[in-house]
Amino acid sequence: MTRSIRIGVLATLYGPFEHMGKDGLRGVELAVNEFGGAVAGCPIELYPMGTIGAPDVAEEAVQALIEETQVDFVVGPLSGNEGLAVRNYASLHQDHVFLNGSSGAQELTIHDMTPNFFNFSLNGVQVVAGVGRYAYNVLGYRKVVTLGEDYFYPYAQVGGFMLEYCRLGGKVLHKYWVPMGTYDFSEVIATIPSDADAIFVALGGMDAVSFLRQYEQVRNPKPLIGGGITTDQTVLSEGGATEYLLGMVGGGPTADDNPDPLWHQFVHAYQTQFDERCNFPSSFALQYYLNAKAGLVALESIGGDLSKGQAKFKQALSSLKLKGPCGLVSLDQHHGAIGSSFVTVVKKHSSGILYRSLLEVSENVTQTMGLPEKEYLALGRFDQNTPNF
Repeated sequence: MTRSIRIGVLATLYGPFEHMGKDGLRGVELAVNEFGGAVAGCPIELYPMGTIGAPDVAEEAVQALIEETQVDFVVGPLSGNEGLAVRNYASLHQDHVFLNGSSGAQELTIHDMTPNFFNFSLNGVQVVAGVGRYAYNVLGYRKVVTLGEDYFYPYAQVGGFMLEYCRLGGKVLHKYWVPMGTYDFSEVIATIPSDADAIFVALGGMDAVSFLRQYEQVRNPKPLIGGGITTDQTVLSEGGATEYLLGMVGGGPTADDNPDPLWHQFVHAYQTQFDERCNFPSSFALQYYLNAKAGLVALESIGGDLSKGQAKFKQALSSLKLKGPCGLVSLDQHHGAIGSSFVTVVKKHSSGILYRSLLEVSENVTQTMGLPEKEYLALGRFDQNTPNF
């Protein structure tokens, strides 16, 4: 009897990031469907496990998948703090492969690397590659404030933006940090310095929507610059006050009008297979897809051999170069992704939907944003105060 390949999937199916998690799960399903539901002659079984974006819940969930459900490997989780918890769990279970979902914490793979944890999606620093340069050189902003949730993924986005923007001469006047699930942004809005040229917004999901609905009412508002997911389709597809995003420049691992034929194929598959979905695949759908597909491609190449602590599986993943919908993705020596990031602007289609139109693409974006690794690591781990240029 042919054994099945059992894949656990960690996704935020509850809480403020619920829509993101559901789209991430769709990305995994797209990868499985491309393989016809089987890999190396073995049927694939998916075991989704819902989280809420909290590291303790993610750790309990991954423990249940490995120790109770006994999955072969795990794809996920979604948020930055969750990713660090899962990576730490992975370090204690070296006989299993763990593939990231979309967790974008800066230190996920470059700090405290775990050899059985692999990440084929760009982290929070990488997804804003080009945005700082564009804000300074093209938009002409010289002073900004930043706004993000108080956890690792926004820390990474703000840090990545500052790496480019501040080195060109831009100044960050103040950093605002809010808890996940914030509904009232009135205090932040009221204290934005009058001499700021713009606001770099590193919010996602319903946090971004809540802020935008309130900021829409401000007289003489400052222009907004989007972080990695502020103009994501999980926000644009919400409708209503998100129309305020028209004309907003942002960054991310996708551009909805990307001319790459593989992106068009990916969009067609996504729009065809799912009735309940975003207008275009979100960054979460893409990133979960990339990590899941990497696992399936690697397994196919070794005939599904998961023996000896999944040794062949790990080796195949380490050397894999994956041709994805948004360009080639490979891994560095820390098992972190090297890939493409896009600067986009929000436009409105004749059909009425909002989409992210391509302005610039940065290819082969590394975890160190092109800096020598020693110089990059000397900056420290990005948090509320670091970097501080």
